[in-house]
Amino acid sequence: MSAATAPLRGPWRSVAFRIALNYGLLTLFFMAVLLSIVYFQTVVGQRHHIDRQITLASQRLVARFVQGGAEALTEQIAINLADGVDSDSEVYLLQDSSGQRVAGNLPAAAHWRSVGDAISSQDTTRGGQRVRLRVVARALDDGKLLVVGRDLRDQRQVELAVGRAILAAALVALLLVIVGAYLFRLDIETRVAGIRRTAARIEAGELHQRIPGADQGDEFAGLSQDINRMLDRIEDLMAGVRHVSNTIAHNLRTPLSRVLLRLRQAQRPGTPLEEMHEAAQTAVREIEDLTVVFDKLMQIAEAESGARRHGFAPLALDDIATGVVELYDALAEAQGATLTLATDDAAVARGDRDLLASALANLVDNALKYGGSAGLPAAVQVRVERWGEVSRIIVRDNGPGIPAAEHARIGTRFHRLPGDPARPVPGYGLGLASVMAIVHLHGGRVLLADAAPGLVMTVELPALPG
Repeated sequence: MSAATAPLRGPWRSVAFRIALNYGLLTLFFMAVLLSIVYFQTVVGQRHHIDRQITLASQRLVARFVQGGAEALTEQIAINLADGVDSDSEVYLLQDSSGQRVAGNLPAAAHWRSVGDAISSQDTTRGGQRVRLRVVARALDDGKLLVVGRDLRDQRQVELAVGRAILAAALVALLLVIVGAYLFRLDIETRVAGIRRTAARIEAGELHQRIPGADQGDEFAGLSQDINRMLDRIEDLMAGVRHVSNTIAHNLRTPLSRVLLRLRQAQRPGTPLEEMHEAAQTAVREIEDLTVVFDKLMQIAEAESGARRHGFAPLALDDIATGVVELYDALAEAQGATLTLATDDAAVARGDRDLLASALANLVDNALKYGGSAGLPAAVQVRVERWGEVSRIIVRDNGPGIPAAEHARIGTRFHRLPGDPARPVPGYGLGLASVMAIVHLHGGRVLLADAAPGLVMTVELPALPG
């Protein structure tokens, strides 16, 4: 099992599990805060409500005593216990100075002491049961003690019910966190496993493999699409490298074999000096041609690497075109061809002047080589124009053009058209490959069109404000 397909060791080593668990614990924390608020709003709030009722009831009974004395107070206590309102929880006791109960539903006891307005919790026996009360005890002017309070058994039941509900909610939340973290980790690991399996197969040499599930529309699908595009590009580059390697080997072997053969012939004893000199000249020409091939390949490689992009600057394309046309004027005149130029100073692009001039020179050179047909000399038109957000350099000739079936292969290194055997043209099929690489480096594209007759090569570059 390769490292790429080995399973993750334990949940704690899984980033997905840790993220899910941390998120779950954060959710649990906020739930604890929320449940605490619910507890205080229900339990503590209810206790405060009971204390306020006790205080109000005590104040009313004291006022009744002040107005009507002990008899009126006894009567009011009896009324309160008989009115049917909170009769099960209300507790009253009017106890004289000797510790005897005068009125109320609490047994007299020696432990009752006046504490003013302070409400306290007291444990006592009521109805044969040990219960907890919230009470306030006040001493009256005639020496009696008035105790007013509430039995907390109902409140205790409410507290227990709320506590059990909070505990159940906490357990359910904890269970959801654990299960959610596990399921989240399982889902993430399943998606990641697909990427890792594909990476392992590509590592094993299966460059055509792609990550499945790139059409599902989620974040992993977007990542898979990006990686698949990268793999497509890498596969294309690898195929290009193989093609270039094979073609270089093929193109080098023939001229080197010719050079070797001529030099060996020249080494034979008795070879005339003229033949030796001719063999040396042939070797020099062949080596110069090979040097041109390597220079072109290095230019293409440099353009594709993007190393020249840091030196880009705004360029007026009409200046570049004017310089190239002036350079080829003499050659065109010598061939009997016509070379015309139409410029637009609004065509401005960002780029490298030498590279763009080299690309245009290749196009003009090809147009002069392949232009003209049916006995007519080549007529080459170069036009520079601004078209919306695009700056264009257009080179048009009146030659036989390029068949539509060949358009897709134009720009492939060492690819040459069959051509006319009667008009052999020197070259290695690297000129347009160099043009394509330079234009792509500048973020543009090269378009081919039929000029009927002839060929139109258009270089489109992103335009800058003129």
